[in-house]
Amino acid sequence: MSGRKDFLSQPAPENYVAGLGRGATGFTTRSDLGPAREGPSEEQMKELLAKRAQQLGAAPPTAYGAPEKKEENDDDDERFQDPENEVGLFANGAYDRDDDEADRIYQEVDEKMDRRRKIRREARERQEREDYERNNPKIQQQFADLKRSLASVSDEDWANIPEVGDLTGKNRRTKQNLRQRFYAVPDSVIAGARDSTQFDTSVQDDGAATNGSSADNADGTMTNFADIGAARDKVLRVRLDQAAQGSGTDSAAGSATNIDPKGYLTSLSKTELKAGEVEVGDIKRVRTLLESVIKTNPKHAPGWIAAARLEEVAGKIVAARNVIARGCEFCPKSEDAWLESIRLNDNHNAKIIAANALKINDRSTRLWIEAMRLESDSRAKKRVLRRAIDNIPQSVAIWKEAVNLEEDPADARLLLAKATEMIPLSVELWLALARLETPENAQKVLNKARMAVPTSYEVWIAAARLQEQMGNGKVNVMKRAAQSLAQESAMLKREEWITQAEKCEEEGSILTCAAIIRETLGYGLDEDDDRKEIWMEDAKASIGRGRYETARAIYAYALRVFVNKKSIWLAAADLEKNHGTKEALWQLLEKAVEACPQSEVLWMMLAKEKWQSGEMTEARRVLALAFKQNPNNEDIWLAAVKLEADNQQTDQARELLHAAREEAGTDRVWIKSVAFERQLGDDDAALDLVNQALQIYPKADKLWMLKGQIYEAANKLPQAREAYSTGTRACPKSVPLWLLASHLEEQSGAVVKARSVLDRARLAVPKNAQLWTESVRIERRANNIAQAKNLMAKALQEVPSSGLLWSESIWHLEPRTQRKPRSLEAIKKVDNDPILFVTVARIFWQERRLEKAATWFEKAILLDADLGDTWAWYYKFLVQHGTDEKREDVISKCVLNEPKHGEVWQSVAKDPRNASKTTEEILKLVVAKLE
Repeated sequence: MSGRKDFLSQPAPENYVAGLGRGATGFTTRSDLGPAREGPSEEQMKELLAKRAQQLGAAPPTAYGAPEKKEENDDDDERFQDPENEVGLFANGAYDRDDDEADRIYQEVDEKMDRRRKIRREARERQEREDYERNNPKIQQQFADLKRSLASVSDEDWANIPEVGDLTGKNRRTKQNLRQRFYAVPDSVIAGARDSTQFDTSVQDDGAATNGSSADNADGTMTNFADIGAARDKVLRVRLDQAAQGSGTDSAAGSATNIDPKGYLTSLSKTELKAGEVEVGDIKRVRTLLESVIKTNPKHAPGWIAAARLEEVAGKIVAARNVIARGCEFCPKSEDAWLESIRLNDNHNAKIIAANALKINDRSTRLWIEAMRLESDSRAKKRVLRRAIDNIPQSVAIWKEAVNLEEDPADARLLLAKATEMIPLSVELWLALARLETPENAQKVLNKARMAVPTSYEVWIAAARLQEQMGNGKVNVMKRAAQSLAQESAMLKREEWITQAEKCEEEGSILTCAAIIRETLGYGLDEDDDRKEIWMEDAKASIGRGRYETARAIYAYALRVFVNKKSIWLAAADLEKNHGTKEALWQLLEKAVEACPQSEVLWMMLAKEKWQSGEMTEARRVLALAFKQNPNNEDIWLAAVKLEADNQQTDQARELLHAAREEAGTDRVWIKSVAFERQLGDDDAALDLVNQALQIYPKADKLWMLKGQIYEAANKLPQAREAYSTGTRACPKSVPLWLLASHLEEQSGAVVKARSVLDRARLAVPKNAQLWTESVRIERRANNIAQAKNLMAKALQEVPSSGLLWSESIWHLEPRTQRKPRSLEAIKKVDNDPILFVTVARIFWQERRLEKAATWFEKAILLDADLGDTWAWYYKFLVQHGTDEKREDVISKCVLNEPKHGEVWQSVAKDPRNASKTTEEILKLVVAKLE
């Protein structure tokens, strides 16, 4: 009887589900005490059916949506279903010249579209970014002033600050109970206190006696493992820092984890170490690595070279020669290996090695040139080069070496003629031959070169320079060059042509430089491009590189295209004024006024240049022509008045002002009339004129200021106060008028009134840095430093980007030790402010760091050359620490820039007593007034 149970009596298999083969699932009825088991998911069904079909040897059923496998060679690929997908469509097509030209045209179109509106787009994005950062400041920036105010909190105030969450009675009572708990003191503390008062003597391990009152770690009986661990960590940190300094150092020191033979070769070539300077352990370690490299790949020449150089660094020159000799045996076709072997051997052996190398590598230019250099006799060198030319007639480098060895120019010409026959595509050889020929023959040579290499721009430039040397300036070679290169599709970009023009200027070919710019500057630019802005930027870049002739040519070309653009004429005039001659400037300005007769700026510039040169008649003639073109123009009227006043022609100047008031009676003309009478000392006439002007222009704030200043100069303070008060009501937005009213009250001793005036001014003109600064200064001059600091904190919150406020705070309200950190914070918040730069320079000046101080002064001047206070501070610095030459240079630049603004500068320059003084005299007066 078998012991196996029948089928129905056997236990169910694991994970058996009744009816699963038929697709049945569990269900739940009301009579069930609990839910039935959840049936298999669709994925499980697919897997089970597929497994069953595999066991039966049949195909998997598709009843449950089992997808059929696609054949590997099925052509129904997804990328062929998309009509827009052209990947690999023309993979088998030939890429010809038309395709290359089409790609180049599309690339130029893409570059042009990218350049269009680039400057405006970048400016807009920068402005949007600045607006976002200003409107959404970081929390750290919002609370910066509160953090700074914490520096003034005393220790007692810190101690009285309540703890957060300690305000409820329950927590307070709990913490008080915790403070009243007592704990047992360990016996070690009691023993230590007992031993600290005793004095005994113990002996250390080294036998030295020590005082028993010292600490345990000092008596030699205890070891501080924490200090040892810290020292070990510090050493490891230093070694890691040294290892991270560079891959070259790593490979040379043997601390790198992998060895690159080429990189190691390069590092050894850059490092010159003596045998005693290299650790023996490092050499052994690297030698083992390089031996492994050589054995693994004996045909790898850089490995042999690195091994030889390692032996050379170790001082074993014989071993190095043997290693590289074996390398030459294994790598006979390697130029580098043979050259390294030649370098390591002496001259006699090097010649033999070179001969063996050339037997195997007779087409190696470098080996032939090295073999030539091993010879000491000129005849032997020529013999080697002749053999080299026989083997490699197409090598330009060998031909050049052969030409350089020839002492007779005739022989050199013969060699170059032969070389150009052998290598007609070498532009370098053609140009060398042309330089050795006479001008007539050079012209023929360049014509041959142009026919041989029609895509070479160097040949065309050389031809243009040749014509310039021969004096044939009328022959426009560059025009033909541009046409020919455009036909050959070999035209350079605009930037590359400008570079070639600057190179010609550097070598003295001025006419060629101008011709290159004239014929190529407009290439690739259409009328819808921002051509004017692009050319202006090109000219500024050339000026920055010191290539003034190139910039002059760019301006000349731009003026031919944009004849009536005043900005280009002004830029060209500025170039001539700074880097040209007076005659060139006069000619340019005369052309400018002809092209832009309605531009009074150009007329006045021409008249000023004539006047400064002492030609008063010509200046008057220019102004008369300007009157005809611009009748009743106030700028020309006032320029004529200034011309006559500076020549001490008072009556004529007064008559001109009278005529100007009748014909062009603007508020500016009236203001100049009042100022002129004040300069002459006739205050009554000035007061009469200002009263007449105020009846016509009651909203002109400068007229109210002049009226108040006239009364103030006559010591009529009530009338001056009334003038300023009326003026502030008529012109509430005029900041200088508010400042004058405040100064008057402060000088009369009414500080409270001055403070009130400034408060009303800040309400009328919010977020004004000058008004806030004056408020702070009033408190500071009244020795009310605490109030001054409070006002400064409010001012910096309202106007955080004012360099004037930051300078006042740094220099007058901060202790000396805090000035530099505050200046760093100010520079981060204020973007390029000359007043702040001057403050930083003064801080360095105070610390005797003179070079940095001078650098910051120059930065401030470059940022705003119209600020006279910057020039004055720099000149004051140079008076103490500069040379006579540097001081003269600063004075000349200041006179050239003619600064008009600045807090101290304007107070001195606009003083009626200083009306006739020059810029240099005003500069020295301002320096004397600076504090």
